[in-house]
Amino acid sequence: MTETPVLMTRDGPVVRLTLNRPQRRNAMNAAMGDALDAALDALAADRESRVVVLSGAGGHFCAGLDLSEVGSQASEAERRAAAERRNHRTGQRFARLSALPQVVIAAIEGAAHAGGLGWVCSADIAIATADARFCAPEVRRGLVPAQILPWLLRRMGRSAATRMVLRADVIDAAEAARIGLVHQVVPDAAALAAAVDAILADLRQGAPMALAETKGLIAALGALAPEGYAEAGARAFARCAAGEEAREGIAAFQQKRPPAWAV
Repeated sequence: MTETPVLMTRDGPVVRLTLNRPQRRNAMNAAMGDALDAALDALAADRESRVVVLSGAGGHFCAGLDLSEVGSQASEAERRAAAERRNHRTGQRFARLSALPQVVIAAIEGAAHAGGLGWVCSADIAIATADARFCAPEVRRGLVPAQILPWLLRRMGRSAATRMVLRADVIDAAEAARIGLVHQVVPDAAALAAAVDAILADLRQGAPMALAETKGLIAALGALAPEGYAEAGARAFARCAAGEEAREGIAAFQQKRPPAWAV
């Protein structure tokens, strides 16, 4: 059966985007990236919908990049070029989600790791269940958090983001709320659905054009990152992804053992 990596449904002015690779905790592969690009194209041109609710299937939000695709090319040059393209396109998707005229709500259960944090932070409003877990584990895999870093800094500030990406440990939903990574924590999936409904009810009180213009004004207050950062980040990610540390870090993660540098 062909996998449908992103489900897109409409209910009046509300569009629901569901990351749909539950067997991989909704990790992002090339097919999911292409599907997200198509969904973002449609939403950017959509003047009927007012809200986008982004979630993950199967009890998890998004575990980040599917590491089985990293380093799958034959030569180091091919690995580096593929990693740079992939990383840069991922960053563009976060920017495009943030720039949508619709209000974007991230509804988070389970794992929100690595690139999954980019979706959390590029959404306008983020709500998590109490069992949600957040992590920027890139340095433990021999990689760098290139494209998520500006979003983390914007959401929770430089100090908290620095601690998160350097320590690379898992934090729970309560801690995520304390540092400003998410706006609200609710007990379970049923409470999450109710909280989203409450936000939708509030947003319906706002005029569509006024909401979209307000988002535009927020964006106009300042650039997310210095000019050229996305390209520099993609190059840094590619250098790491093509190197020995990434090969060891990813192998250790897949084999559920400590990497050589941690022994």
